Amino acid sequence: MKVVVAGAGKIGRYLSADLVVRGHEVTMIELSKEALDRAPTEGVRTVLGDACAPKVLERAGVREADVVVAATGDDEDNLVVSLLSKQEFAVPRVLARVNHPTNEWLFDETWGVDLAVSPPHLLTALVEEEVSTGDLVSIMKLQRGEVELLEIRLDERSPAIGKRVAELDLPNDVTLVAVVRDGHVSPCRGTTPLTAGDEVLALVGRDHHADLRERLVGSF
Repeated sequence: MKVVVAGAGKIGRYLSADLVVRGHEVTMIELSKEALDRAPTEGVRTVLGDACAPKVLERAGVREADVVVAATGDDEDNLVVSLLSKQEFAVPRVLARVNHPTNEWLFDETWGVDLAVSPPHLLTALVEEEVSTGDLVSIMKLQRGEVELLEIRLDERSPAIGKRVAELDLPNDVTLVAVVRDGHVSPCRGTTPLTAGDEVLALVGRDHHADLRERLVGSF
């Protein structure tokens, strides 16, 4: 897979190095020569220039890319890179970093973003995961915010305890994906039983949070 990463900060550098190890062809774009000099050199092609400029994107091979990742530390730049990648170069998949959570609403299909990732939001979710039991924790938004990956930790009050997944009568837009129990991950099937202490991962449509809460958390 051909991946172009805009931004040679810590996130861009680590992402590029990891993708190369996984066997992907990676090109990194960076305006600062000093930042580019710190970038991984083995297996990563580097392009010095402004990723917001179409000519630089062209030089980086965005037209042939399968994925573009806008990973700079500036939200405006990430939006511009995303929009150009999608509209001018027809990149199939565009991912963008959201630096300031208040800007997250901008990162949608209007700006060419297929998936927005907010490190502060993810950190908040991880904090909530450690302190919350019996509530819904948002891990990631998919399909331009239409679908969310949620985590629910079941306690002894959950109405789902003692039931199998098929017995929950979930609506079409709610799918239980996996159960984490005693440090092990198991895919959810109709016959999967649910017990107190389980951490359940679910894909949920935007309008169905209440349905999931009713079946796994209850009304207490």
